Amino acid sequence: MTSEILTIKGVSKRFGGLRALDDVNLNVRQGSVHAIIGPNGAGKSTLLNCLVGRIIPDEGSVTFDGGSLLGHKPHQINQAGIARVFQTPEIFGELSVLENVMIPAFAKRDGAFRINAWRRARERGAVREEAEHILEDLNLSDQRDQIVNSMSRGDKRRLELAMCLVQHPKLLLLDEPTAGMSRADTNNTVDLLKKIAERGITKVIIEHDMHVVFSLAETVSVMAQGTVIAEGSPEEIKASAKVQEAYLGGAHL
Repeated sequence: MTSEILTIKGVSKRFGGLRALDDVNLNVRQGSVHAIIGPNGAGKSTLLNCLVGRIIPDEGSVTFDGGSLLGHKPHQINQAGIARVFQTPEIFGELSVLENVMIPAFAKRDGAFRINAWRRARERGAVREEAEHILEDLNLSDQRDQIVNSMSRGDKRRLELAMCLVQHPKLLLLDEPTAGMSRADTNNTVDLLKKIAERGITKVIIEHDMHVVFSLAETVSVMAQGTVIAEGSPEEIKASAKVQEAYLGGAHL
């Protein structure tokens, strides 16, 4: 049986009188694609923020690859092997595509981002070669010298994936990776994520598009009102009346 790389136990978080997370329990198997779905306000992004150190839970534990993530800063969690793709791409718009991928490659190797060190690193063959290899894998080589601000949303998403992959993460968190995309870009992103799956990287995906979820996920957890209300295979989730009621008011997934 595949071991669990991420274990969340009893995680709760309040913001004033709002209980954003309420006793969340979730296990992610190493090498799997695990989707988290649910209506807006269910607590999905808050949970991801707890995983990467942007939010500290009030209660509970988060264990990754055998060690606790609680109390660690975001850059330390990144160094431990977790990379995240955000709802809105977090990229360096005034720099080139290649430069955007070289920055996290060098930061991962060096343990911190220092702009002067990175500028010197632009001449270092190993960093540049690795960045170019990732761009080739994601079909971005022809845009390597393009300024990022001029790219399409779909290409920016691919770039952010490249910036994550160059860090060689053990766990990749994707927060609505197809949000705002056309169907064609969505389908291309699904194909790309399937290709990435061949690398064996564990992935947790938050997504509203059920086509994306059911095309990629091996396990689906459903959140509502800050807690996990159901978990199972895509087929089990599709057939669950409880999920249909909580997620779509009784409509079929």
